[in-house]
Amino acid sequence: MAEKKLYGIIAPLITPFTKDGELDEALVEKEIKFLLKSGVHGISPGGSTGEGAAVTDEELVRMIKLIRSIDRDIPIVAGIIRNSTRAAVAGALAAKAAGADALMVTPVSYNVLVPDDEGNYSFYEAISKATDLPIVIYNVVPQNTISAPLFSRLLNIENVIGIKQSCGGIMAFYEMKMVNGSRGKIFSATDDMLYSTYELGADGAISAILTVFPEICVEMWNDVQNKNSAHALELQNRMYATWQAIAGNQFPIRIKHALHLLGRNPGYPRSPITHIAEQDQKRIETALRDAGFIH
Repeated sequence: MAEKKLYGIIAPLITPFTKDGELDEALVEKEIKFLLKSGVHGISPGGSTGEGAAVTDEELVRMIKLIRSIDRDIPIVAGIIRNSTRAAVAGALAAKAAGADALMVTPVSYNVLVPDDEGNYSFYEAISKATDLPIVIYNVVPQNTISAPLFSRLLNIENVIGIKQSCGGIMAFYEMKMVNGSRGKIFSATDDMLYSTYELGADGAISAILTVFPEICVEMWNDVQNKNSAHALELQNRMYATWQAIAGNQFPIRIKHALHLLGRNPGYPRSPITHIAEQDQKRIETALRDAGFIH
C-alpha cells in the first residue's frame, strides 16, 4: 500500500467520554463526520486535544477503527503519549493494527524518567523498528524539548518524517525550519499564529484550534496556498481571541466547553481534568460571541 501524503489540516480528534468515564463511540462518530464534512486533510486521534495521555490503547484502537469505517482514505495520524519505550511501542503497534497511517509520538515526559539525547534517539529508533510506520515527533514536552539539532539527527532514523512543533512559539518554529531546511516535514501547532507559520513554510498543522474551527482552518490553509494572504490573515485574527481563552494547562476541557457553546456535543472530559472555572467559561463565551461565532 502506498504511503499516504501528510499535509495541510490534520485535525485532532477530541475524545468524548460518558459521565461514567467510558468512551462514547456515538459522539466520537459525530465528531469524525463533522471534521470530514469540514474538508480536513487528515485526522489525529489520541493527541493532547484528545486527552491522549488518559486514553488507553484499546480506546485509541476503537477510535481509529471508527475513523477508518467512515472513511477508507483519510490519513490517520495516531497520537502516542506514553512514558516508556515499551508502552509507546505497544500503543504504536496497536494503532498500526487498527489502521493508522502514521504516528505522532511525544518524547517521554515524566520528570524523573526524561532521557538525554541518546535516550530520545533510542526511543524513536525502537518505535520505528517495531512499527515501520511514518513517525511525526510531537515536540510539546517542556521538560524534554527536542532541539533543532537533535531533530536533524532523528531524521536519520528510518520512518521519522517530521515534527509537530508545539513549544516555544513562532521563534522555535523558525529555528527548526532554518536549521533543517527542507529535511523533514514541520507541522505547526502554534495555534495563535498558524498563518505566520504557513508563510514560513509549514507543511501543515496538527493543532487544537483546528478542532474548534475546522472549516475556517481549511479555508485559511487554502488561502495561503492560493496566495490570498490578506484573507488568510483575517481568518487568523478572527480566531485569535478564542484561542487565547482556551490556551494553557488543562486546555482540553476548555476545548470541550467551546464546542458545547458552538452547538456540538463533546461529551465529558476524563477525570481528574473535570473542572472548568466559571471565569474561563465566561471568557470563552465572550470571545466566541465577539467574533460572531455565537449569538
